[in-house]
Amino acid sequence: MAYFWFKAFHFIGIVVWFAGLFYLVRLFVYHAEAEEKPEPAKTILKEQYQIMEKRLYNLITTPGMFVTVLMAIGLISTEPDVLKDTWLHIKLTLVTLLIGYHFYCGWLLKKLAKDESRWTGQQFRALNEVPTVLLAMIVLLAVFKQSLPVSSTIATIIAMIVLMVVTINFYAKKRLNDQRKNLPSIPQQEA
Repeated sequence: MAYFWFKAFHFIGIVVWFAGLFYLVRLFVYHAEAEEKPEPAKTILKEQYQIMEKRLYNLITTPGMFVTVLMAIGLISTEPDVLKDTWLHIKLTLVTLLIGYHFYCGWLLKKLAKDESRWTGQQFRALNEVPTVLLAMIVLLAVFKQSLPVSSTIATIIAMIVLMVVTINFYAKKRLNDQRKNLPSIPQQEA
């Protein structure tokens, strides 16, 4: 019975953690783009995003990470033989990268709060895709375990990354065109 409790709360922790990670970096995008706004909107937006980022990181994202990790330890304690499996070693390596990403986001949060970040909204959009790729790889490993079709998985992950890059670049071009359309036109002077 303990296995099912650990598993249920492991899933809950994962959902909370990833929801927080996805939204946190989206807030970083808006925070960085607030720099382009005129005053007083710029200051008001940056202060509001800073409050939202801090609360999200400390009250939702970080607790979600801890629940996920603690419940994973509980799961492993109910089936210690799983520690011999290669798929779990790979999964734990990916989770370690994800934890590193989590704390890197915490570092970026502090840089944004001090107004020391030079990241653009576009760069944050790209950073926001990292947990998506890690999530896909972790879930595939958890589902397929030892029977993971490696070549199909690699092709799927590469296709996913290419699609993300294309989407981010397409959106950047669209945003730039929209900004150009919204610029006031300057009347031509006659000679």
